Amino acid sequence: MKRFVRSPRSFFIFLAATFVLFILYGLNLLLDVARPGNIWGIFYGTLSTILMAGVAMLGARRRAMKMAAKRNIGKVKCWVQFHLYAGIIALVLMFMHIGFSWPSGLLDTCLWVTSVWVTVSGLLGVLLQKIIPKMLASALTMEIVYERIPDLVNQIRDRAETIVIDCIDPIKDFYKRNISSVFLSPKFRSIYFVDITDGIQRRMRPFDYLRRVIPLIEQKKLDQLQALYKAKLELDAHYTLQSLLRGWLCTHLPASLLLMVLIVLHLYTVWRY
Repeated sequence: MKRFVRSPRSFFIFLAATFVLFILYGLNLLLDVARPGNIWGIFYGTLSTILMAGVAMLGARRRAMKMAAKRNIGKVKCWVQFHLYAGIIALVLMFMHIGFSWPSGLLDTCLWVTSVWVTVSGLLGVLLQKIIPKMLASALTMEIVYERIPDLVNQIRDRAETIVIDCIDPIKDFYKRNISSVFLSPKFRSIYFVDITDGIQRRMRPFDYLRRVIPLIEQKKLDQLQALYKAKLELDAHYTLQSLLRGWLCTHLPASLLLMVLIVLHLYTVWRY
């Protein structure tokens, strides 16, 4: 269980809460059909709104992490677990609020679609955050912070150009034709989504061919270039896979903010009309 679920206790609490909700909804159906305007629909909608407000507090907690640490306002792990499971339960309660039917009206439809989008994208993010770090740790030799990648690429390029200046012509020509363009900037390479090691190892083969035809004294310089080239490819792997995580955040966070706005508008229209 721990291979798939970081906190089994939280997972079982989530399953128990979901089970209780469906039992409650089954008993509800024996009395009346839940609709947004009756007591059952209002009850489910209120619970869903409260949970969504709590889920949104994760962002506020991250922005006030120092203050939270001083006041011991929960551990990040607990907040993340609550964010995940309470978000799913809030979506279930939203379905119960409308009686598992398609919503009517533009605002309600937008709220329904956005709620589903936020929950599904959140689950996708959990999956990516479990898979991508393991891929990077298992196949690569470096751990890199995403923001440092451009600076590290520039440093590697400078070192490579310094080495090439004192090399013989075959190495200089090889550098210009095959690898100089790689050092220009971080590269997004889709091959790393398929096989993170094959994308690097396959590009090492030209060095082996060149090594056979150059003097022994020049092979050390070629080895240094190869090490720098491999480091650059590993940076590209980090850049590619970490960009996917950044891209996911750009789809999840704006939708979450939109969901909060739609909930406020929904509550206003219910109270006003």
